[in-house]
Amino acid sequence: MSETVGAALRAAADALNAAGIPGAVWEARHLLADLTGLTPTQMLTDPDRPLDRAATYRAWIERRAAGEPSSRITGFRDFRGLSFRVTAETLDPRIDSEVLVDTVVAQCGDGPARIADLGTGTGCLLLTLLTERPAWRGIGVDLSFGAARTARENAMRLGLAGRAVLLRGSWSHALADASLDILISNPPYILRAVLPGLDAAVRDFDPALALDGGADGLDAYRAIAGDAPRVLKPGGRLFLEIGWDQGQSVPALLTAQGFRDIAVTQDDGGRDRVVSATAPQ
Repeated sequence: MSETVGAALRAAADALNAAGIPGAVWEARHLLADLTGLTPTQMLTDPDRPLDRAATYRAWIERRAAGEPSSRITGFRDFRGLSFRVTAETLDPRIDSEVLVDTVVAQCGDGPARIADLGTGTGCLLLTLLTERPAWRGIGVDLSFGAARTARENAMRLGLAGRAVLLRGSWSHALADASLDILISNPPYILRAVLPGLDAAVRDFDPALALDGGADGLDAYRAIAGDAPRVLKPGGRLFLEIGWDQGQSVPALLTAQGFRDIAVTQDDGGRDRVVSATAPQ
């Protein structure tokens, strides 16, 4: 006899609860919905429905109970209302990064603009901004070929391939002089010595390339700040996501490169999250 949706959900929630996974019932429903396409209403009103792919669902629950993030299991993460493909080569998009999108949207107009995203990963920042600003065109750069490929696939899925170029490269080295109105990045900023002590969901599943900021967490910011005045048009805008304790160190790097109007935006938790600045004239 086939396993039913209701029985599978109960078993899944019990397994996730036993593993200490917060929101076990929600997680069980979320994974089942992603696997089968069933809505929560269908799960609740028709619990005796036979469950197709029951073995796959059990395997997914086992992976989640072992601590693997849901996005790594399903292969997708929602970010600001859009769905992005997530792969082993990309950072799992975080809601904290929506602060950068909010800041860019609040400080930049909606007229034509050229934007670049350094260390683009899934492309979630660049592609979200292109979605919200139809007159913009953009370039996403990532040192990882796999990440650049994933970002390109996401651009195609979202219908943005005609307005976004995704390429493999090291920071802004391949970008032309004075070619950008806006430059954004969520670079690696975690101190190398701290990496082994990170939560397992981050340490074991996010790529080290997207986490390791060097001995002091500032290696990527030095590289970006050093070349940003070249690739930005005079008066162009720079937006950088930062770690909670980098609200002074990153602005100091930008000041040394001649940036002005430097400001720090905090997230909903009151932590420094985004540094914005204007390029030298």
